[in-house]
Amino acid sequence: MRATIIHGPGDIRVEDRPDPEIRLPADAVVKVAASCVCGSDLWPYRGAFQTPRPRAIGHEFVGVVQSVGSGVSALAPGDFVIAPFVDSCGECPQCRNGVTVACDYLASWGGRDEAGFPLDGGQGQYVRVPRAEATLVKVPVAEPDRELTASLLTLSDVMSTGHHAAVAAQVGPGRTVVVVGDGAVGLCAVLAATRLGAQRVIAMSRHADRQALAREFGASDIVEERGVPAAEKVRGLLGGVLADAVLECVGTKEAMDQAVACVRPGGNIGFVGSPSGGSELNVRQLFNKNITIGGGMAPARTYIPELLEDVLAGAINPGRVFDVEMPLEDAPEAYRAMDRRRAIKVLLRP
Repeated sequence: MRATIIHGPGDIRVEDRPDPEIRLPADAVVKVAASCVCGSDLWPYRGAFQTPRPRAIGHEFVGVVQSVGSGVSALAPGDFVIAPFVDSCGECPQCRNGVTVACDYLASWGGRDEAGFPLDGGQGQYVRVPRAEATLVKVPVAEPDRELTASLLTLSDVMSTGHHAAVAAQVGPGRTVVVVGDGAVGLCAVLAATRLGAQRVIAMSRHADRQALAREFGASDIVEERGVPAAEKVRGLLGGVLADAVLECVGTKEAMDQAVACVRPGGNIGFVGSPSGGSELNVRQLFNKNITIGGGMAPARTYIPELLEDVLAGAINPGRVFDVEMPLEDAPEAYRAMDRRRAIKVLLRP
């Protein structure tokens, strides 16, 4: 099969890899219908994280089950499924408490499973999925069209992550919200805040295409300023007070500082930006303002069933974050496009 491999900073290649096969009774093999490049994939691409040896990359995919192990009964060949961005068991205390990303048997795409067998990356033609019944979510549509497929793909990560930010910040009816970050996660956070009934959503963005999509997703206002001027702009928009909730969707020190500056005393911050270093918090400032912070890595497997209902009902269309589509063979160009901000999010078709 063909799969995307990262060799080092700026070095993405599509190469031949062995076809996956069932290795354990709980396995399934999925033929990928669509995958994508994530903002967090850009950290190793930019050299922020080390790549000691070439490895498969990609952690978001949807597709069709091709084969299942002898221990799998709830899935069958032909089922269309969503894969969360990590594998989980569904049975350990963390999974039972909904924190599937802290599973005792956690495995990441492109890594290895608990038995030591290698796992395929999501940006390829096929993926072996361990603990398939607990990990995969079956979609009650045999052959979703291109638009629906795109929205289903967002549930594997970015829509679930944006939702996690909103839930962690206690977004709900009557609450005012600021979203820091206008990438796919930030835009999905705007949609999530709107879905949860926020009274007003302010998106921070300096890019016209992303501003337009933020408004389509429910943002009432756009703030282009940064730092103190941005906080003052928020205060002016909200009648002299700061936001009830801020959703931090970047992962840098500057983004977290911006979030703290824009939240009112007693407010909430939901952070989901993948930390890229230097995003330490000023605990004294949080203490003095009584700011509550929650969030972290989103338990997508927990959120997918709830969000899937709204996607299938047409209530939300998060697939709009995909503004570019490319064949899998063009994965190197997909990375360049996102790195240079020529695309919000690139969908890859094997």
